[in-house]
Amino acid sequence: MSEETAIAQTEDRPNTITSLTKDFIRLGIKPGMVLIVHSSLSSLGWVCGGTVSVILALENVLTGEGTLIMPSHSGDLSDPANWSNPPVPASWIETIRNEMPAFDRDLTPTRGIGKIPETFRKQKTVVRSPHPQVSFAAWGKNREYIIQDNHFDYAMNKQSPLGRIYDLDGSILLIGVGYENNTSLHLAEYLADYPAKKIIKNGMPVSENGNVCWKEFNDVDISTDDFEKIGADYEKENVICTGKAGNAVCKLINQRSLVDFAVKWMKKNRR
Repeated sequence: MSEETAIAQTEDRPNTITSLTKDFIRLGIKPGMVLIVHSSLSSLGWVCGGTVSVILALENVLTGEGTLIMPSHSGDLSDPANWSNPPVPASWIETIRNEMPAFDRDLTPTRGIGKIPETFRKQKTVVRSPHPQVSFAAWGKNREYIIQDNHFDYAMNKQSPLGRIYDLDGSILLIGVGYENNTSLHLAEYLADYPAKKIIKNGMPVSENGNVCWKEFNDVDISTDDFEKIGADYEKENVICTGKAGNAVCKLINQRSLVDFAVKWMKKNRR
């Protein structure tokens, strides 16, 4: 969306730190919450200060007693043999594996998850977990507990940042995005036992003793194909907080409740 379009679609007045802070409070966000956020900046309309204002508004509401988490995934640090959007020539694969830089918490950018998380992960008071593909960034009281994850196999299991959020009975905030962006549902895939569940080899560049090497780890073959259906069925049985921040439709959801529901749903419906 162009800035001109964002201005035209913004209702009444510009979105600011002050207005977004009020919107988040009305939505039900409270000081001290543990909150993982998935977001679309363009859905908010025009924001004075852009991504920075959205982040500061969330931190204002949570206060230093709260914890803010965002995905900081870098899915391009993966096996080029599995790339499809776009694929690369087969003759390139070994060269890419041999030359791909290892994950660097400061240098490696996010990919495909939006402008807000990319800005957030650079904030000096934010820490980032070390998984080369599915890292998370965290700010606030419980940030060190959230990111204390040094395992590369089964990347989003109970020992991952998603599992730490579950342990802390955290919440999920969707800002202008749907359940297909709701990373916490991947935790349910790791916890659930269903007939279609597959274990795969997940390749990535890893730094060992100062050298970069290509290694493979066991993981679950994950899919978001039914996440919207899971979310819709969850909302039929559970009350969630809905409202707007700027122009964006937002949903505030208890993470543990949703994950527990999704585990049962997958056991029943995934074949």
